[in-house]
Amino acid sequence: MAQYTPMMQQYLKIKAEQKDAFLFFRLGDFYELFFDDALKASQELEITLTSRDGGSNDRIPMCGVPYHSAENYIRQLIEKGFKVAICEQVEDPKTAKGVVRREVVQLITPGTVMEGSMLNEKENNYLASLSAFPDGSYTVSYNDLTTGENSVALIPGGFDAALSELYSRPVKEVVVASDFQDSQKEMLADRLGYTVSYQDETEIQTEFHSLVKELHQDKLLVGFGRLLNYIQHTQKRTLGHLQPVSVIELKEYMTLDMYSKRNLELLETLRKQGKAGSLLSVVDKTITSMGARMLKKWMERPLLSQDAISERHDQVEGFLAQFFERETLREELTSVYDLERLAGRVAYGNVNARDLVQLRNSLNRIPGILNTLSQFDHPSIRELYETVNPLEDLKDLLEESISEDPPITIKEGDLIRDGYHTQLDEYRDASKNGKQWIAQLEQNEREATGIKSLKIGYNRVFGYYIEVTKANLRHLPEGMYERKQTLTNAERFITPELKEKETMILEAQDKSVELEYELFLEIREKVKAFVQELQNLADQISRVDVLQSFAQVAEANQYVRPSYGEERIVDIKQGRHPVVEKVMQDGTFVPNDIYMDEETDVLLITGPNMSGKSTYMRQLALTAILGQMGCFVPCESASLPIFDQIFTRIGAADDLVSGHSTFMVEMLEANHALSNATENSMILLDEIGRGTSTYDGMALAQAIVEYIHGKIKAKTLFSTHYHELTTLDEQLERLKNVHVRAEEYEGNVVFLHQITEGPADESYGIHVAKLAELPEVLIDRASQLLHQLENTSAGDEAAATSETDEQLSLFIEEQKEKPAEKKANPSSIEKQLKSLDLMEMTPMDAMNELYRLQKRIKS
Repeated sequence: MAQYTPMMQQYLKIKAEQKDAFLFFRLGDFYELFFDDALKASQELEITLTSRDGGSNDRIPMCGVPYHSAENYIRQLIEKGFKVAICEQVEDPKTAKGVVRREVVQLITPGTVMEGSMLNEKENNYLASLSAFPDGSYTVSYNDLTTGENSVALIPGGFDAALSELYSRPVKEVVVASDFQDSQKEMLADRLGYTVSYQDETEIQTEFHSLVKELHQDKLLVGFGRLLNYIQHTQKRTLGHLQPVSVIELKEYMTLDMYSKRNLELLETLRKQGKAGSLLSVVDKTITSMGARMLKKWMERPLLSQDAISERHDQVEGFLAQFFERETLREELTSVYDLERLAGRVAYGNVNARDLVQLRNSLNRIPGILNTLSQFDHPSIRELYETVNPLEDLKDLLEESISEDPPITIKEGDLIRDGYHTQLDEYRDASKNGKQWIAQLEQNEREATGIKSLKIGYNRVFGYYIEVTKANLRHLPEGMYERKQTLTNAERFITPELKEKETMILEAQDKSVELEYELFLEIREKVKAFVQELQNLADQISRVDVLQSFAQVAEANQYVRPSYGEERIVDIKQGRHPVVEKVMQDGTFVPNDIYMDEETDVLLITGPNMSGKSTYMRQLALTAILGQMGCFVPCESASLPIFDQIFTRIGAADDLVSGHSTFMVEMLEANHALSNATENSMILLDEIGRGTSTYDGMALAQAIVEYIHGKIKAKTLFSTHYHELTTLDEQLERLKNVHVRAEEYEGNVVFLHQITEGPADESYGIHVAKLAELPEVLIDRASQLLHQLENTSAGDEAAATSETDEQLSLFIEEQKEKPAEKKANPSSIEKQLKSLDLMEMTPMDAMNELYRLQKRIKS
């Protein structure tokens, strides 16, 4: 330390406490970064790297960003997963003795961002904590600092289950204990892309006990305590907007693991990782950003309670029945700002006057929304209407106090309406009258001197002055004004009367701005008292927005209300894929029925590639999810059981981060389904076993089907190209064969996309390759090879017979030479069986060999 200047010593001491963050060190009008921070920031932000003398022999690397534009640079770092510590001057430089005192006033991290420009308005910004316990269970806690929302879940199923739970929400940062397993930290950071932070303190301070009244388990308290302490450590300010912690009862929601959410493309597509083409893009007709966030939450957690599902369906039905009232409601919602995040900014203390204007304008729309809701006939909509509190007192406060068009900053004045505060009105009147007096004085002096160019001006150095050009100085009587300043082309003067008025005007202006700032802080404190009611109002308006969105989607796309029963029967008439049918806007989408009674658990689906097997499977899962989240569904009618979980294995991709091949990923996802599914679950398995050899894959596929059929009994759609598996319907009584129709016409395959009972009779693989426009010479060669292979297969028996005859003739000749030896002639299959060394074979190798020999015998 001794080798550095006092200021650099101060920097190093503060930096030692913020090792994992970029330290934005305030120096005048700039935030400066030094040493390694400067080297890394100059690369990440693409700004100039310089250096400065810090007292040591070597110059210190340095870069900086202007204070007024720092937010943009901070956002870039946060988006890349970094943290930024804001270090401000907390002492007036004029009164400081030595180095100005500085402190970190805020630590901005990916999970604790509050600035609107750094946030996606239609997505929550969650900070999460993950706590592990000796019995293998975990707690996952969530906080959205922008809204104050808090929740916690107990995960008994191990780390993979905890990962799936984290994946269910848009988490940006995860807080763990410092001794958390390294391998698991790497998975959080590398595989899921989270910023990993550390907090060991878990005790909840007395001031926050009101938040955890519903937490009756020590594990939940520890999990949320870790999260809360991290928030306190980073934010260093009041957290009055934090809402009581809600316990996520996982048994109340359908479980959608991370594989299913990805494979079904609920929130984003696999290929482009964007909203367009996802289920969300079809059903999101919300108007407000807070409604859009609630819709995502509902999609991530479909309901299991039939009563709760029915309540949402009733409300959608009510909105759907009255088109004109619904359109009026949508217009009213257009002018409602993000009440949820505005409430957070109020409590957080970073709300400005324009935010309060947005809040006031939003509250002004609530009576219109209530009036429209009252016009709906359905009783469920009337119930919604009766729960909304319009917060008239808060609206009146903002109407009386905040001006129509205030500035962005809160220290420039013009924030408060005339008539709100008597003293402020007096200051404004003095300032206004003083300026009128100045204007009148200027006119009087022009008339008195006859100098039409005479003017009265103002600057911060000299205050008000009378300015006369040098050409007109001869018209001034000697001693009329007191000389103040000489310019190249003019002289400036003052008078005692002008200085007196100047004092009055400037004092009034200064006092007015100072008083306005104090009044604004008082108003902000008064608004804070309404934060909880604002959060409740935001929740109610969000719910209205999502439900009207569902009605809008149902009307535009001809969705119907599904029914639910106790029986495990799936009966969907003319079902459609909600996303694919929107892409195929020419009306060519082919709907299909899906029927699985209580005696059918598995549909084995065969058919060529590109025929629609995966679409058929996905549309069942998406229909189930839409229905249980409260939306109507794409079909003519639907009767469904309530599914507790959905597991999918659709598509194939290597997991390069974890080093897993396509086949390993396939097996891991299949194992996850087989290990966790119940008879009330849905399982979708597409082309299981294709990532390995034919015999391996076929054996695994059959074993998996048999396991699901015999052990799990979940409703399962299993697509395959292994046509040999279609004989399973003879052995498994609850398995049914269906296939996707395709016809060959003039040498080309025509996909009909219709699901029909029974197995497919041909795979049409070469025809699909032809559709993909592979080279014609390649297609011809493939056709030749296929013909040869088919002939070889058909000739297996003849080849085997020929081989036996040849061996038999040799054996007979040998017998003629040695008539004493009379031994039975073994067949080639017998010889192969005899040659097998079973003790050296794996069970899978033995199964494959047995299958091959059995196939030869059958042929």
